[in-house]
Amino acid sequence: MASSVSGIYTSSPSLKRFPNQTPPLTQPLRKDHVSFHARRADRSLSLARPRAVAREVSDGAAAAAAAAAKGLEKDPRALWRRYVDWLYQHKELGLYLDVSRVGFTDEFVREMEPHFGKAFEAMEELEKGAIANPDEGRMVGHYWLRDPKRAPNSFLKTQIENTLDAVSKFANDVVSGKIKPPSSPEGRFTQILSVGIGGSALGPQFVAEALAPDNPPLKIRFVDNTDPAGIDHQIAQLGPELASTLVIVISKSGGTPETRNGLLEVQKAFREAGLNFPKQGVAITQENSLLDNTARIEGWLARFPMFDWVGGRTSEMSAVGLLPAALQGIDIREMLAGASLMDEANRSTVLRNNPAALLALCWYWATDGVGSKDMVILPYKDSLLLFSRYLQQLVMESLGKEFDLDGNRVNQGISVYGNKGSTDQHAYIQQLREGVHNFFVTFIEVLRDRPPGHDWELEPGVTCGDYLFGMLQGTRSALYANDRESITVSVQEVTPRTVGALIALYERAVGIYASLININAYHQPGVEAGKKAAGEVLALQKRVLAVLNEASCKDPIEPLTLEEVADRCHAPEDIEMIYKIIAHMAANDRALIAEGSCGSPRSIKVFLGECNIGESYA
Repeated sequence: MASSVSGIYTSSPSLKRFPNQTPPLTQPLRKDHVSFHARRADRSLSLARPRAVAREVSDGAAAAAAAAAKGLEKDPRALWRRYVDWLYQHKELGLYLDVSRVGFTDEFVREMEPHFGKAFEAMEELEKGAIANPDEGRMVGHYWLRDPKRAPNSFLKTQIENTLDAVSKFANDVVSGKIKPPSSPEGRFTQILSVGIGGSALGPQFVAEALAPDNPPLKIRFVDNTDPAGIDHQIAQLGPELASTLVIVISKSGGTPETRNGLLEVQKAFREAGLNFPKQGVAITQENSLLDNTARIEGWLARFPMFDWVGGRTSEMSAVGLLPAALQGIDIREMLAGASLMDEANRSTVLRNNPAALLALCWYWATDGVGSKDMVILPYKDSLLLFSRYLQQLVMESLGKEFDLDGNRVNQGISVYGNKGSTDQHAYIQQLREGVHNFFVTFIEVLRDRPPGHDWELEPGVTCGDYLFGMLQGTRSALYANDRESITVSVQEVTPRTVGALIALYERAVGIYASLININAYHQPGVEAGKKAAGEVLALQKRVLAVLNEASCKDPIEPLTLEEVADRCHAPEDIEMIYKIIAHMAANDRALIAEGSCGSPRSIKVFLGECNIGESYA
């Protein structure tokens, strides 16, 4: 395929600049120019924030001209040429990327080329071990997991290889029955209960849904929240198979509250069933974390490392994702091979030959580089249902940042949502075609419908899969006819190799796009802020309990108004939160008596049903 990025089809009219003023909002707008300062001399891998200058279609342009200004070619022959010119193919992976229905122009590509050159340099430095997460002073090395020889030193290379070997051996020993649960009548492990949240759950969930065989050696369930009813449901579903359940507890820090809570709930269930939890427990965490030390002291069945240079949302190719996958009979080395092949393709410095760069180009064009449109993910394959949820975290947690690397407030990000086709034909596609135009679509197409020899015709010449194909192509055409842009990623079939490639494709696209908009894609201060606020709520709850306990130990008992509780907690500014705490405790039969009406908070008086002398709520 030709390496030049010039000469793509464009029918844009002349462009008008708007120096130092905002163009009229009644005109169709598109960024006309982006400007980057030089990349930093340090190793933080940043490009400066782009300067937005709008593009306007001339006054009086008709709808067709407006579409042309955005590069949305409507002539079928010209559109076919554009499709052929910009189609990316990875022959070994059987993967195709079609960006022809995104309206970037040849001028836009020329303007962006040097900035992509800097982004490619940034990615190269990242792979060499540069500090790509300056806030935490960390390297970012998830690419090394599928190609250990690229790790910046032999120690890291050995760590990666040893972990992969240990994961493979442990999984083989469990599946073969060499490692057995102590009290199971089956004499082998039959279930996995994975306890983790965020990246410790979304990747394993996606891979299990996409790749697990119909009858895996071990079936998997997830405790991925601190919802008591949800945890109870998962444990109840295991029933007597709790005795043959391998519990994998995943937390990078070893202290994630939701994961700790899930672990405590599962341990309680084991105690009540008379089972020895440590003999069925596996920890995946950083070395010497609280979880790691607990597992070591209690003699858990196994411990596997997480590395500080792998973030949760990019941890699927580490023990976090590989161990659950291997236990389900998924070929993890094929998954790593697919990711490695995609990584190699994404190292191309020719824009049109780099699939991740093509995605980043489309994202930048579609969102004006400021997240002005949502990303809708539509996989037309049931097994890829969870891909949109996986990408939701990968994209939004990476790109959703308040400040850029220079400290400027930019409020960046791209919102991601989706479900699956053709289910979505009967859900939100109506709005996508005719409603608010605040999105672009990515179709995920799987070319093979069923394994060879298993297909049949519902009617002459038409199979069930043909209908699915028709729905995808019809939706793509209908959206484009109404000036809705779309990307299509096609794979031959859903295999460990193609799933690994898809993960690697989007990981790199996020990294490149983050470099273009000058943000740190590898930290999550907003998540930490939420955790801190949650901790403050629980600390306030303990103070409320202490105040109520003191009042309830008096003779006679002293019921308190919400205002009195807030004053005695020295937190009058938190009275609304105190009301919510009391309402939640009352709803859960927490020995708290509230007189009055929750619909009229000022009428409420509250006390504890029993005095707990000597109880400490610190």
